[in-house]
Amino acid sequence: MRIELTGVFVDNQDKALKFYTEILGFQPKHDIPVGAFRWLTVVSPENPDGAELLLEPNDNPASSTFQQAIFEQGIPATMFGVDDIQAEFNRLKELGVEFFMEPTEMEMVTIAIFNDTCGNLIQIAQMNET
Repeated sequence: MRIELTGVFVDNQDKALKFYTEILGFQPKHDIPVGAFRWLTVVSPENPDGAELLLEPNDNPASSTFQQAIFEQGIPATMFGVDDIQAEFNRLKELGVEFFMEPTEMEMVTIAIFNDTCGNLIQIAQMNET
């Protein structure tokens, strides 16, 4: 068994695609019209045939309520791994990304949390050497 697809709810698919590709550096994988929305996924350029991230519209009242609630509680919608969290933090800050938590060491991992501009907090993490 393997993870093929995971997703985050977004308040605007076009804005999300721009942020996740132009700012975070992911690559578009699928962009298929589905009624008023799209089956819109991105992948890591480091593993273009790996797991896809679905940029899921939050048009459903349940999804928008959930998204807003976890955002307000400071809970990240998902986490991405990075090799050098300080370098990634600096790169994203230069691009204007708003961080809610700067890189913070927590025993075996260092994490940072930022706003994806689409209704989510996203966590990045670097495993610390033991």
